[in-house]
Amino acid sequence: MKFSRFRIVVFLLFGFFLFEGFQSQSSPMQKGVEIPAHSNQEIIICHTAYCLSYNPLHKQANWVAYELTDLETHALVKRKNHFQPDPFLTENSCELSDYRKSGYDRGHLAPSADMTWSEKTMNESFYLTNISPQDQSFNRGVWNTLEEKVREYAKNNKQIYVVTGPILQDGLPTIGANKVSIPRYFYKALLDYSQPSVKAIAYLMKNENSDEPLKHFTISIDSLEKISRIDFFPLLPDNDEKKLEKENCFSCWEIEKNH
Repeated sequence: MKFSRFRIVVFLLFGFFLFEGFQSQSSPMQKGVEIPAHSNQEIIICHTAYCLSYNPLHKQANWVAYELTDLETHALVKRKNHFQPDPFLTENSCELSDYRKSGYDRGHLAPSADMTWSEKTMNESFYLTNISPQDQSFNRGVWNTLEEKVREYAKNNKQIYVVTGPILQDGLPTIGANKVSIPRYFYKALLDYSQPSVKAIAYLMKNENSDEPLKHFTISIDSLEKISRIDFFPLLPDNDEKKLEKENCFSCWEIEKNH
């Protein structure tokens, strides 16, 4: 079987991040635990702070996965707003023109505010592979509130794992000449794998304005897996995975505190 130079580079980069880990405070046994299960046919791209699975049909990521620590929530650089193509993706990509006058925001999957700990991570957060079409009121409203809450979780728990993405399915409407799919739903799957408060939870939100409190959108990771058809946190020990993915514990994550 022949591999293109692009796929070889991506494979090597993925292996490096999986076994060496990101710049983080995690122990060796926890490296790569944020990466969902995936097939050899998927286009896996890893940057400094996150990895993603790119979907060439929908022109966006199936998922973006990263670790977020307390230290990484302290901003060292300012937001750049420099949206640009992903240099690791050589074909089947979208363009900035697809979003112009579409009525949809260029919504981050891994938020730029989670990537403020270096110039490089900030710049890489604006790659179009990390972007999905989001309703303006959703992106700037309840989705932004959830992103802020996730950073609060990282501060409170010192280190968490985050997987976020759109629910991609056949028949979605599109924008632009490259036909970028407009997801109806977005999700986040969260894992705190540090003692003494090991826990997990997921959020599923419709791509529209909402005034509902965040707890309204929580579901178990098991439930999210059935909807998304993605296996989250497969590197966890089987017993831990089964237990954690059944959880939907509001109080464990202090959801009631501010929302």
